[in-house]
Amino acid sequence: MSKFSQFMKANKIAKENGKYAPTKSLVDSEGKPLEWEFKHISSKENEELRESCTYEVQVKGKPNLFRPKLNSSKYLSMMITSSVVYPDLYNADLQDSYGVKTPEDLLFAMVDDPGEYNSLGEWIQQFQGFTKSLDEKVDEAKN
Repeated sequence: MSKFSQFMKANKIAKENGKYAPTKSLVDSEGKPLEWEFKHISSKENEELRESCTYEVQVKGKPNLFRPKLNSSKYLSMMITSSVVYPDLYNADLQDSYGVKTPEDLLFAMVDDPGEYNSLGEWIQQFQGFTKSLDEKVDEAKN
């Protein structure tokens, strides 16, 4: 038996999907907010999302020097849409019903209350294993 047998994939605990009702404006027949289903994203998926939301900005006073900057609001919306299992934010009929063409725009249309969207953002970050929110990390980096 290998000394690494405990680390084999067969021993890895599968992460279960989570449910959360991100808005009070979408309700069932009893008036309860509809729960959405979310999946965990992998570290690799997260890194690809982060990379796609990072761009170069010029350092002031240094003409040929650039530094990476994360568009945190875009990153958060892409993390949420990548995590949503149900409802299907890629569904053309659902997008058409809101008059939008992208899953991110559909997310903003469905959860159109800023407070609810912020709460969803906080919930998804905790669900994905982040112990500090993006805003907290940005504040730490500034200090």
